[in-house]
Amino acid sequence: MTLKLWDWMVIIAFFMAMVAIGVWAHFKNKDSSDYFIASGGLPWWLSGISHHVSGYSGAVFVAYAGLAYTHGFSIYVWWAMTVGISILMTINVFPVRWVRLRKKFAIQSPLEYLSVRYGIKTQQVMAWSGVLLKLFDVAAKWAAIAILLRVFTGVPILYGVLFSGGISIIYITIGGLWAVTISDFIQFIVQIGAGIALFIATITKLGGIESVFTIWDQLPERNSEFFAEPYTVGFALAFLCINTFSYNGGTWNLATKYISSPDESNTKKAAILSGTLYLIWPLILFFPMWAAPVLLPGLTDPTESYGLLTIHLLPPGVVGLVLASMFATTMSMTSSDANTIAAVIIRDILPVQLKKYKLIKSINSLQIARWVTFVFVFFTIVIATQYESFGGILGLIVSWFAALVGPIAVPMLLGMLPAFKKCGAVAALCAIFLGFLSFIFTKIYAANLSYTLEVGLPLFISLLVYVGIGFLNYKKKVSKKVIDLLKAID
Repeated sequence: MTLKLWDWMVIIAFFMAMVAIGVWAHFKNKDSSDYFIASGGLPWWLSGISHHVSGYSGAVFVAYAGLAYTHGFSIYVWWAMTVGISILMTINVFPVRWVRLRKKFAIQSPLEYLSVRYGIKTQQVMAWSGVLLKLFDVAAKWAAIAILLRVFTGVPILYGVLFSGGISIIYITIGGLWAVTISDFIQFIVQIGAGIALFIATITKLGGIESVFTIWDQLPERNSEFFAEPYTVGFALAFLCINTFSYNGGTWNLATKYISSPDESNTKKAAILSGTLYLIWPLILFFPMWAAPVLLPGLTDPTESYGLLTIHLLPPGVVGLVLASMFATTMSMTSSDANTIAAVIIRDILPVQLKKYKLIKSINSLQIARWVTFVFVFFTIVIATQYESFGGILGLIVSWFAALVGPIAVPMLLGMLPAFKKCGAVAALCAIFLGFLSFIFTKIYAANLSYTLEVGLPLFISLLVYVGIGFLNYKKKVSKKVIDLLKAID
């Protein structure tokens, strides 16, 4: 398809707005605290929307759209609903502790407190592991948006990755967290407008609002089921556990949204807003994807369904709005990830690895932050060009990221809770190592394992090992600095 003039005008206007926000934020940032955590000044509504939007990407409109086409309603149950529940059921546990860590220990990176909690060596293992993991996760987002661009314009995926990544790397590098969150708000408005436009176009095509309920009779029976193989009850429960760790800070950029809040009250409101949006908004967003088998029967590549629906149902200009919203969701997540990863590298890794770093930091910390951000995003673009080698987009998002986030997130989040004070550095390192080892096991023997076990085993092994070693250490004395840390944030 060739985009019409109005579509290009909308897309260009969107990118100009994003660049303008980045330039504005460039001059607003005075130091690394502004760049990484907005100096703790994010209002709850902005933090909540940013937390929510940062959980989406163009992959939702590609990989998840394909699953909505083939498996129907179950995508909402095991993904959106579990995310919403995992956030709302822990609002008094993790969000408040993140903001207390900033207020009492002046952290700018989610991993800074780990040097006290587990020691420098353990912190370094977690930092390096998480940075490498995020390379693949962000790469999946570039590949997803490239596939959408191919559907709309026919541009080859390689060029799509280079185009979307090349434009975004400029915006991501010059902006800090203020740029990320304010652009998230703009992107949320664009996403809402585009999603509602396609929802209205879909129900109009199907005969009216009643089609929301009647469409299921025209779809395969399993498309209306809450759980469809291989996305079973067990898979949804496994994903609930994974999301509980991921969306409460195991995914580092989401922890940053809580860290940047002014106080506990604001951070709890932000969590409630984000969790509620996850329960409500995907029902509207996914409906056109669920209806796609009726409107576009017999697709050979279901991952193209959302893009094709947009082309067939929406007029020029609105098509550009939808494409802009897809760029927006990807840019939101990737910019947020890059900002947080840069904080981890600069605050946690470089001070340990480079003896002269303190001198460099005192000269120009902002420039270092921007260079680190640029290099990180550059490597994600390189990996994105080879996405098929890692099992495609769904493989990168579900099999790689979901399976690997647990081993790092378990000691990171549970380490904040007094109940696990006996779980020290040995427990953390064993949980990470054996969790990664179980991931390798699932990849070797994937054909003989259920999808639930393939995705959930690394998390469960890490959790079992971490808690088990802590139990065996019940007689071991905990250091005073760890006790003081836990008391300060409890």
